[in-house]
Amino acid sequence: MSTIVPIRILGIDPGLRNTGWGVVESIGTRLTFLGCGTVQSDGKLSLADRLRQLHEGLTAVLHGAMPDEVAVEETFVNKDARATLKLGHARGIALLVPAQAGLPVAEYAPNLVKKTIVGAGHAEKEQIHMMVRVLLPKADPKTADAADALAIALTHAQHRASRALAAAVLARAR
Repeated sequence: MSTIVPIRILGIDPGLRNTGWGVVESIGTRLTFLGCGTVQSDGKLSLADRLRQLHEGLTAVLHGAMPDEVAVEETFVNKDARATLKLGHARGIALLVPAQAGLPVAEYAPNLVKKTIVGAGHAEKEQIHMMVRVLLPKADPKTADAADALAIALTHAQHRASRALAAAVLARAR
């Protein structure tokens, strides 16, 4: 008889001003809310100092949450190239912090997160936040960024088994 091991997942919704984070624990099909919040950077500071603030904040979250795996939302390209580039910097920090800690990092497209949580790839933010509260009744996201991060963590909990299977098949093929 095999024992089901709990997996602690940190979801990160990167942003230069506000980076949301959410932590869930997955035991089989049961999901438990553990925490969520937002790491903020000071818009009056230089880009380098803002990225440092995000790095320090996410490092503190990582040490406090002690996740087994991390999931980060992929960047979507919008019409403002400058804003997209700044988001890319913040996403780099979101990928770097767990990688430095030796944790596996998965990335998910925004439409996949929406489809996983709501069932439609073009769902509105309000629908996502409502479903996060349905799936995690004890969750108390104070910001949209924290709610989005929980949705990313839930998406990883749903898709992690298929990702592991795909990796195993690929490894066997080599």
